[in-house]
Amino acid sequence: MPHLRPGAAAPARPGVLLPRRELAAGWTLMVLIAVLAWAVTVGQSRRMAVEPGTMGMAPPLFLALWVVMMAAMMLPSVAPVAITWVRAIGRHSAGPARVLRITGFVSGYLLAWTAFGLLVYGVLAVTGRLVGGSPAAARWIGAGAFLLAGLQQFGPLKRICLRHCRNPMFQLARYARYRRWAKDLRVGAHHGLYCVGCCWGLMIVLIPLGVMNVAAMAAVAGVIFLEKLWWRGPWLARAVGVAFLVLAVLAPFQGWLLPGLQEAPMGDMDMDMGPAR
Repeated sequence: MPHLRPGAAAPARPGVLLPRRELAAGWTLMVLIAVLAWAVTVGQSRRMAVEPGTMGMAPPLFLALWVVMMAAMMLPSVAPVAITWVRAIGRHSAGPARVLRITGFVSGYLLAWTAFGLLVYGVLAVTGRLVGGSPAAARWIGAGAFLLAGLQQFGPLKRICLRHCRNPMFQLARYARYRRWAKDLRVGAHHGLYCVGCCWGLMIVLIPLGVMNVAAMAAVAGVIFLEKLWWRGPWLARAVGVAFLVLAVLAPFQGWLLPGLQEAPMGDMDMDMGPAR
């Protein structure tokens, strides 16, 4: 039986990327950040009604809230890749340089989701105008969103990106050959784009369900986590795709499935304005 020198760390088991202690510390940090992001998201959702369109937010405010939402929903599922890359950073840098490199990686990842958030903002603005002009359009917009999401779950882009997110080690080895300039920013952005490619269909169902619908966000976040980390994740992706296609068929006839495309009651819109005088 091999003996370890006093103070030496136990080697990682085969198939485990990091020692248990480092995994536990990394997961704890990622979960804490996600919990804080969820707290901000839930707090903001209580001040806003679930309604179509951009909910009166200007692009900068929407994107700021969107980034917080993405941190809440995505960080737990991206934790294995992030922890592995951060450990690699720690081997080659220390002190302020390490902090800058980690910041670059996280910024690159969130930059990819920010770009997607800008697209979502444009879609929300258009849907808000359409629903405002013709409330009946909500049913078909919702059906279209569910249809796109369902088809995405079976498409080649989903398959390729999900495979990358579930088995990123080949790509991480490739990242090691990147040139030093903005390396970590590029790595984070590249991995973030794979996540966008994998999860954009799941995100667009928030348009009919409500962008500030916390229950819907939590359900989507749970699906993303299981798709990426559960051994039956690909099977789950297909099952969710079937569910979305069923919702696409039902949406034109069941308006209650589309809370995010229903105009908020006047009482909800005025709830933060105090009693009328």
